[in-house]
Amino acid sequence: MSLSSVPPRDSNKAGGQGVQDCWFRRVNPSNLRDVHYYGASVPFPTPDPDLAARLIRGRGDVEGLFSEARRLRDEGRGKTITFSRKVFVPLTTLCRDKCTYCTFAKPPGAGGEYLEPEDVMAIARAGETYRCTEALFTLGDRPEDRWQQAASFLARHGCDSTLEYVARMTERVLVETGVFPHANPGLMDDDEIAMLRPSNPSMGLMLENSSPRLLEPGMPHHDCPDKDPGLRIETIRAAGRERVPFTSGVLVGIGETIEELVESVFVLRNLAAEAGAIQEVIVQNFRAKADTPKRHDAEPTVPFFARVVAVARWILGPEMNLQVPPNLTEGFEAYLDAGINDWGGVSPLTIDWVNPEAPWPHLDELRTRTEAAGFELRPRLPVYPEYIDAEWIDATLLPKVEAAVDDDGYALAPEMEAA
Repeated sequence: MSLSSVPPRDSNKAGGQGVQDCWFRRVNPSNLRDVHYYGASVPFPTPDPDLAARLIRGRGDVEGLFSEARRLRDEGRGKTITFSRKVFVPLTTLCRDKCTYCTFAKPPGAGGEYLEPEDVMAIARAGETYRCTEALFTLGDRPEDRWQQAASFLARHGCDSTLEYVARMTERVLVETGVFPHANPGLMDDDEIAMLRPSNPSMGLMLENSSPRLLEPGMPHHDCPDKDPGLRIETIRAAGRERVPFTSGVLVGIGETIEELVESVFVLRNLAAEAGAIQEVIVQNFRAKADTPKRHDAEPTVPFFARVVAVARWILGPEMNLQVPPNLTEGFEAYLDAGINDWGGVSPLTIDWVNPEAPWPHLDELRTRTEAAGFELRPRLPVYPEYIDAEWIDATLLPKVEAAVDDDGYALAPEMEAA
């Protein structure tokens, strides 16, 4: 009998167990390094939703899972870990959604506002001074549909929509600085993605979770029209049609079940195969915010979250770029043992506006801790090296992108010692 045919232990799915079921299991983090593998003659099973859920719960051969995750990462990505040296541009903190875990969005008069053009450019120019190569444009979804103040701001600036304002600001940043915009503006259709493509070598939208159950009353995405997973999936498909390198991912610990989490990773795997546009998948752990309805919710523990990350690598395979933000876990290098190959955007200048309580690691520290684990840390642009070609980058933008990278496609400008 092969290991893949061994009957699974009962996962007790009938009880509706959620992610919280495993948050407080007593798991020794040292096991993440002292891992055995099945052996060359007996391969690890192929990805399976039921087995994935059991492994996340800590049942079965978890040590074999971590070994397989590392093997897959090394096969596809080697020992290179990447990051993007960035500045964070919170273009507007107004939003029409009401996510129960979000501290970024604010109402008018309580921090909800747009950055003026001169503010955007001041951030971008400061980033250029600090040798940043990414300006991450993060903003609330279509606030003009909810707030009159948003509609008035856009009218004063001659824009019909927030997305048009995003286009104008990313065009200015691209033309006037050496920093490359990466826009995360929420739901987009084909035309809106095409509008942003000449000024953004890459864009992004977190799937977060594929389950519509999270839209129900009492759930984190209730009264959040832009968090409809079907619409978010269609945005990712549109990015594929428009040939835009796209970042997506899952948010772990917001009230989903383990089965819903596993399904979401499989959805991203299938979208990557279908659309071709997913350049990276972020696996991000929920952090409770003091000023949100979910402020008392438990956060995923490191051992539990590391199993989620390892399962994501197992499902997504060797070629996918897999990212975990380093500022959301004190011992972030544990995720190197779970198969990641990227730390995402890290700023020497601006805070993480989505997780303001979590400072970025200093870039020298990031390098030291990554190298101590046996890896090489290399800076990249917001777009990954394998997408830097005429198929994926707008023809007017491609020469500037190519001039900013070395022969391997990694960013030339960042020098960590200057941070």
